[in-house]
Amino acid sequence: MIKLSFSVRRLESVPEEEFHRYWRDEHGPLVRSVKDDIGVIRYVQTHTIASPLNDAFRVSRGTLEPFDGVAELWWDSIESLIAGSSSEAGRKAGALLLEDEKRFIDLERSSLFIAEETVIIE
Repeated sequence: MIKLSFSVRRLESVPEEEFHRYWRDEHGPLVRSVKDDIGVIRYVQTHTIASPLNDAFRVSRGTLEPFDGVAELWWDSIESLIAGSSSEAGRKAGALLLEDEKRFIDLERSSLFIAEETVIIE
């Protein structure tokens, strides 16, 4: 199983509440609509909640400011990820998703990477 993790920060011009609404209610269904084209088998959004605990954790470890959320997408294998992103339909879907992401995500301050999970506690 391969996972793409996308740690996202909102554009400063997009209010926090609108960012979360748009990501969940507009972008989420858009991803669902192209899932077969890109070959993704699971998609989860994790939305950061407003809590003083975020600042306490950040200060205690000296980390960067929190991301606004994390998107996680799963494929059966690296080959299925490549197949989904290299087909004509997958390329069109990827371009559509990127164009939408530019409306609310600060891509330059976000991070994207492919990984494999190692379950420690189940």
